[in-house]
Amino acid sequence: MKLLVTSALPYANGEIHLGHLAGAYLPADIYVKYHRLKGTDVIFICGSDEHGVPITIAAQRAGISPKELVDYYHPLIKQSFEKFGIEFDNYSRTSLSLHYQTVQNFFLQIYRRGFITPKTTSQLYCPRCKMFLADRYVEGACPSCGNNEARGDQCEQCGKWLEPFELIDPRCKICGMTPERRETVHWFFRLSQFETNLRTWLASKTHWKPNVMRFCEGWLKRGLVDRPITRDLSWGVPVPLPEAKGKVFYVWFDAPIGYISATQDWAESLGKPDLWKDYWFNPQTKLVHFIGKDNIVFHAIVWPAMLMAHDEFILPSEIPANEFLNLEGAKLSTSRNRAIWLSDYLSQYPPDPLRYALAINLPENRDVDFTWADFHSRNNNELADILGNFINRVAVFIKRYYCGKIPQLTGTDPDSENVIKMAQEIVLRIEGLIEGFQIKDAAREMMNLAAIGNRYFDHSAPWRTFSADRAQCDRTMAVCARLISMLEIITYPFLPFTSRKIAKMLHLGKRSWHDALNPVVPSELGETEILFQKLPEEIIIQERSKLESGSDNNVKNKKEPSMISIEEFKKIDLRVALVKSAERIPGTSKLLKLIIDLGKEERQIVAGIGEAYSPEAVVGKQVVVVVNLQPATIRGVESFGMLLAAVDGKQVALIRPDQDVTPGTTVT
Repeated sequence: MKLLVTSALPYANGEIHLGHLAGAYLPADIYVKYHRLKGTDVIFICGSDEHGVPITIAAQRAGISPKELVDYYHPLIKQSFEKFGIEFDNYSRTSLSLHYQTVQNFFLQIYRRGFITPKTTSQLYCPRCKMFLADRYVEGACPSCGNNEARGDQCEQCGKWLEPFELIDPRCKICGMTPERRETVHWFFRLSQFETNLRTWLASKTHWKPNVMRFCEGWLKRGLVDRPITRDLSWGVPVPLPEAKGKVFYVWFDAPIGYISATQDWAESLGKPDLWKDYWFNPQTKLVHFIGKDNIVFHAIVWPAMLMAHDEFILPSEIPANEFLNLEGAKLSTSRNRAIWLSDYLSQYPPDPLRYALAINLPENRDVDFTWADFHSRNNNELADILGNFINRVAVFIKRYYCGKIPQLTGTDPDSENVIKMAQEIVLRIEGLIEGFQIKDAAREMMNLAAIGNRYFDHSAPWRTFSADRAQCDRTMAVCARLISMLEIITYPFLPFTSRKIAKMLHLGKRSWHDALNPVVPSELGETEILFQKLPEEIIIQERSKLESGSDNNVKNKKEPSMISIEEFKKIDLRVALVKSAERIPGTSKLLKLIIDLGKEERQIVAGIGEAYSPEAVVGKQVVVVVNLQPATIRGVESFGMLLAAVDGKQVALIRPDQDVTPGTTVT
């Protein structure tokens, strides 16, 4: 079996937030990592969705071209995924010429087969803006639920797919004027012709999640109608017909074909340009689409119908759509600046605690709530006090009493046999749960294994048996080391950074999922470290306040790329400063507290350079600092200024004058 896994292509009009992660990316990554451990022939495909009205609207707002916007956001999105441990085999983009060619060829195939037809239709036109309004350029009240902020393509509140003229009291998103109807020609996909085939196909998906099936049944009950697949826009994949000059494809025709072009891009990067066909043309391939519930209609109805119309590609095997993630009791809203952006999170905290907090509370069957109090509790009470504590106490005991040498398992007793049996059963349960897309239950089972280890350690009391019954103590520590070896494997899908630290401690190389049932245990421990730092309760209030205030520190979409005037630039006061002292801020590996000399004054600033520079390495260096930035409190430490550094992937380099100057010198 081959496995082709995709996550919904994120729009390149903003950065990744927690709602994205919980919906389509983290569960897919966990699923893929598990299958890689299993030895499955699996590829994980995604990419930036760089067309459509969300892109053009964001570009207009920023005063730049759509191409400049997507070129700004694509690398930021890709980098955030990488830092969070999301491991795509290929993260592509839909602005590639390869994608344009793939979409146009796909269209021509179904056009020649008679499933595309032009129609003269009414479309809303804004006299003030002097343009036809594509769907998301129109807002109004939803005719189904009354939501006054429904878009011209879909109501986010009730999920109904709309056309702009169906909205009640429509208005132009650009100027707010009421648009008028005018006639234009668009090309329609004959979706209605696939209703019978879709019913038959969906009837075979008896194992699919109920939320997906209910959504599809609702659509089929209303009856399928032909849908327009072209738009009057200048940004997008051009329709390859002479009579369609000036038309581009609707983003929801263009985007799913991006799964194919991204796989082609992957094959070409390997120097095997035809390798993609082994997956897309192979009936033995299992195609799995991880999406949020707002994308069900496109992936479970429209996209399969497009594939049927083309008649060469495989159809989706699984569509494990998740519900929505709310924040602190209210809906996540990027337009109202109410979101937690991944890049902001990663600038302050390590990735694995968030991976765990999301994984164990995924919105698999209903909307769920993310709270900073729950995140704090998961980090301190579960990761630190259960998983981290078990591994640390075993490692410390072996280092202290056995000089780091791990005793071998000789002989047995009922307690040892029972705990090993329970651990093996947990591994098998996790396997079944991940295969069935029950990711959060699998995360709970992972933590259960660590909890079992703690109980076994306490019950066996090796601190007593080391002197009273050495053979029993040896057996206890051998079993505990075996449990840690199992944890190294089963934590990898959920906590990849932690798993690698455990592997380093155990001197273990590459292993497979099967090794979790019969784990290899080394004879000696390597260097150990605390796996999880406890977080102070103050972060709960601090992070909540960011959400409530819509702080710029928490809202990346407000920082769209735009040109600034020389007058605006002159407002930034850059000075050369001398670092007088430096120390780490407790509870974080990234943040350093610096005392800097600006000539006429000394200041305290917080800089996120701790993973690239030790405190000793920056003392005595001259750096460049923004001195007229409003003071901020970071992790309970006041920072009055911002140090400048260049970031190239994982490499961080301080911005410094090429020769020493007087502290306080202005940088111009």
